[in-house]
Amino acid sequence: MNRLTLLLCAALLAVAAVARDAARAEERFINSLLSRMTLEEKITLLHGNSTFYVGGVPRLGIPEWAMSDGPHGVRAEFDRHSWLYAGWTTDSATYLPTGTAIAATWNVDLCRSRGETLGEEARWRGKDVLLGPGVNIIRSPLCGRNFEYLSEDPYLAGQLAAAYIRGLQSRNVAACVKHFAANNQERWRLENSSQVSARALHEIYLPAFKAAVQQGGSLCVMSGYNQVNGTFCAENAPLVLDILKGEWGFEGVYMSDWGAAQSTVASAMNGLDVEMGTWAGHYDEWFFSRALLQAVRNGEVPMSVVDEKVRRVLRVMYRTRMIGKQRRYGPGSINTAAHQQEAYREAAEAIVLLQNRGGLLPLNLSGLRSVAVIGDNATREHSFGGMSSEIKTPYEVTPLQGLRDRLAGTGVDLRFAQGYTAVPRDSVVPQAVRDSLAAQAVALAQASDVAIVCCGLNHYYDAENVDRDDIQLPYGQAALIRAVCRANPRTIVVVVAGSPVDLVSPSLCAPAIVWSWLGGMEVGHALADVLLGKVNPSGKLPFTIGYTLDQYGPHALGCFPGNQHEVTYDEGIYVGYRWFEARGLPVLYPFGHGLSYTHFDYGSPTLSARRMTPGDTLLVTVPITNSGPVAGKEVVQLYVEDVACRVDRPRKELKGFAKVEVQPGQTAQAVFRLTTDDLAYYDEQQMGWVAEPGEFRLHIAASSSDVRQTATFTLDF
Repeated sequence: MNRLTLLLCAALLAVAAVARDAARAEERFINSLLSRMTLEEKITLLHGNSTFYVGGVPRLGIPEWAMSDGPHGVRAEFDRHSWLYAGWTTDSATYLPTGTAIAATWNVDLCRSRGETLGEEARWRGKDVLLGPGVNIIRSPLCGRNFEYLSEDPYLAGQLAAAYIRGLQSRNVAACVKHFAANNQERWRLENSSQVSARALHEIYLPAFKAAVQQGGSLCVMSGYNQVNGTFCAENAPLVLDILKGEWGFEGVYMSDWGAAQSTVASAMNGLDVEMGTWAGHYDEWFFSRALLQAVRNGEVPMSVVDEKVRRVLRVMYRTRMIGKQRRYGPGSINTAAHQQEAYREAAEAIVLLQNRGGLLPLNLSGLRSVAVIGDNATREHSFGGMSSEIKTPYEVTPLQGLRDRLAGTGVDLRFAQGYTAVPRDSVVPQAVRDSLAAQAVALAQASDVAIVCCGLNHYYDAENVDRDDIQLPYGQAALIRAVCRANPRTIVVVVAGSPVDLVSPSLCAPAIVWSWLGGMEVGHALADVLLGKVNPSGKLPFTIGYTLDQYGPHALGCFPGNQHEVTYDEGIYVGYRWFEARGLPVLYPFGHGLSYTHFDYGSPTLSARRMTPGDTLLVTVPITNSGPVAGKEVVQLYVEDVACRVDRPRKELKGFAKVEVQPGQTAQAVFRLTTDDLAYYDEQQMGWVAEPGEFRLHIAASSSDVRQTATFTLDF
């Protein structure tokens, strides 16, 4: 053993010793507090004492626990004992792009800085727990909360969530990853049971939570409202005790979604630690209040179970520097220039160029005299909508405002037409009004050099507590787009939405389509910069856009939304691109798709070995050359295929991605690391993960349907 190796070993041992000492100090402190608490004080820490607070124990220096909604911004302040906003003038927060938007960046570093920004703003607002991120899988395009979530793919969702959590918790604010688990629709969400196989659970619906806990270190996990296989998530022992706290070693707090607890004894004995609720002002009547106190006194719930829950709460408080003699992160900051720049960077990298026939984009200002901007989403602000995703923000730059700002002083005449009226669902707009608005839009498009139609959804459709009925563009937008394209062949369609929509008609008639998401407070500037070529688009779709709704697995099989009592996950592990590829179904825009203003050439991959054994790490290096005219970022995707297996497996599974920035004429390296875990499937007979020996094929791709290079290796035991 050489001197360098000895020094490295000594350093690792020293780090391990410091970690052990810190863990012992933490447990000593927690045990000291616990030993001095009465039963009543312990119960106080296990349920809310107001809308977003859990009571403390002042005599022992244990403060209240303050929580806030906030997967993409710290929510405005509520009255302590109702669901009415408190009316503060100091609770405006930075409005960051929503879940599917940040997922479209495929940028782990950006997710980390997003978490840091949210942590700084939560600290400034005095919040100890931020309720997010949401990592439920986009199973159906109709789920109302898809816009909050990250992807149809568990690997992508898990890697981005883990980075977000590491950033957030670096500011001593606890993350609360949600909603555990198989919570994939809003209809009947308070009673419906997700009937899902063990394999589908472990391969599709749990991996993002596992990454959040084990890689991100999430200090809290929130239960779903739903049941899984007949048992509510808040009291589901197989999910909570066996998997979350057992197999994954989760040491933090498992809390209910607001009103998701259904029992006292069953919830207490099966892993729920903290009950939060919506029945404001009746805190003594909650399951984990007076009823839990009585259950302990009656011997139905052992004191040791209560102590374990309190220990978990104190552990999270200790690790976020709420208690103990450790120094807290500073007071935080809110709505700073840096935070607004974070919102801009996320919005800019999230924008996906879906198609660009004839090179219409980026727009060339030379000779451009007039631009028509059409559609309600050109002027609609989205921050204060979506229920728990509502953000009170100091400003929101809409697409029209962003274009006005960027085109000021250029001599380009920018004009706006409403095009359609966006009203709440089930509302009716008179046909005469619809016809008049469409006619005005068409006339403006015909009189302009370029037309930009801002279409898509709003928070009447992308919203908590309601699923969509179909994937059609509402308000007659498809017909409007066709009419505008007939009037002006230089039409750009901008999609503002957080969930898949039907783009078949726009894809046929519009030369350019850009997806800009529910993109936060700076989305208008980011969109304008992409359209004008100041920013080269680099976003990639985090979900598949099919041709029709009945192409998607749950709808093809007739098992969405199920009924009030249960929904069967008959598609099993075949969700998203896995389903489309297994069934040989064509798609309009595949998972991982996104174009650029430049061109990237994928070189031959280099593997560190052609054979792997358990415990090995395989390095895969792919040279990416920018052979186009401008600098750009490319998301290189690595999919794994098990060539021959005794069980049915997807043709491709995402197991790596790298976002590389390359200058014109230059080459960058995309590097991936694979372990045996990346090759395994969940075996229901063995109740564990299995990686079978044999040949594996790597697909290096620009999307799930655009494979640029392949390579093979063998797994040996």
